[in-house]
This record gives sequence, structure tokens and C-alpha cells, in this order.
Amino acid sequence: MTDKELEEIGDKIVGVLKTIYDPEIPVDIYELGLIYDVFVSEENNAKILMTLTSPNCPVAESLPRDVEDKVKSLKEINECEVEITFDPTWTNEMMSEEAKLELGML
Repeated sequence: MTDKELEEIGDKIVGVLKTIYDPEIPVDIYELGLIYDVFVSEENNAKILMTLTSPNCPVAESLPRDVEDKVKSLKEINECEVEITFDPTWTNEMMSEEAKLELGML
């Protein structure tokens, strides 16, 4: 698989991630800065390293499963693993300019 093909798959994954919203904040999880990294292997398996707004997040159980299911729905992806980390701890500084604007923080 070429770097360009991997990049295209990565872009598709990001597109899917932008359809998943935090239930408490009307911004998608990608723009919120909850996605730390997206890996795609040569075997078309994806690994998503992400965090939550807090360890007590009400969707701590369902959000990672939602991410996994939606990424696996891409025809290019065979498997998807979602790993949750709190290192570094999420802060609103991690949000994109678009998210900050949406929330009236700019």
C-alpha cells in the first residue's frame, strides 16, 4: 500500500470521526481534540488513540465503541482498536479554532 493510499484512508477515518459528537458539547470529537492519533497498518487495521473530556465522562463506555463501529464501517478498514488514554489530560486548549469559535470561546 502506498503512502498516498494510507493517507487517503486516514482522511476517510478523520471524516468519520467528524460525524461523532460529544453529547455534552455540540462539537465533533475530532475538532474537540479528543483524537490524539490515528494509525493504519499495512493490513488495513486502524488504531485510534483518544481521550475523553474527563474520566467520569457519561459516555466513557459508549463513545469508544461508537468510534470503533463507525471506523470499522469503512470498507477499507478490516479491524479497529480504540485505546483510551488520559496522558496528556484533555483541556479546552486542545480544541481546534473551529470548535472554539463554535462554542464562543474566541
